[in-house]
Amino acid sequence: MTKSIMVKTFAVMMVLLASVTQIACTASEQSIPTAVTVYKTSTCPCCDSWIKHMSEEGFQVTTEVRDNDMDRIKATNGVTDKLASCHTAKVGGYVIEGHVPASDVKRLLKEKPADVVGLTAPGMPMKSPGMQAEGLPPKGYDVIAFKKDGSTKVYTRY
Repeated sequence: MTKSIMVKTFAVMMVLLASVTQIACTASEQSIPTAVTVYKTSTCPCCDSWIKHMSEEGFQVTTEVRDNDMDRIKATNGVTDKLASCHTAKVGGYVIEGHVPASDVKRLLKEKPADVVGLTAPGMPMKSPGMQAEGLPPKGYDVIAFKKDGSTKVYTRY
């Protein structure tokens, strides 16, 4: 086999390898659950802005308006008063409370920590998705992971 043919063969193999890698990465990303159910009241426009943020990041969002039982939904999903925000979401078996950035939700779904119930941005941080102008980066708050045993830890610091 001549050197020219070997170089061409190697180049073709590298292109094929890159294609297979791209397909594998795409398949891996697609295996992350993207269906999100959001429970909210009818009177909170910032929830709608967060839903738009999640939709724009590739999540398929279903909204359930629950004007009279948000406290029960939060309690049922392990969200204490200290962790609470305006809306509660479920995705891939995890709870997402409040204005958690889509990037943190994607990271959670990729890492799949077994001891974590969910993520929260307690209260309504002013510089979070849904609370500030679109396209601005999150700033000045922490996203908290809460666990089955009731403990918490900072998941992401903005």
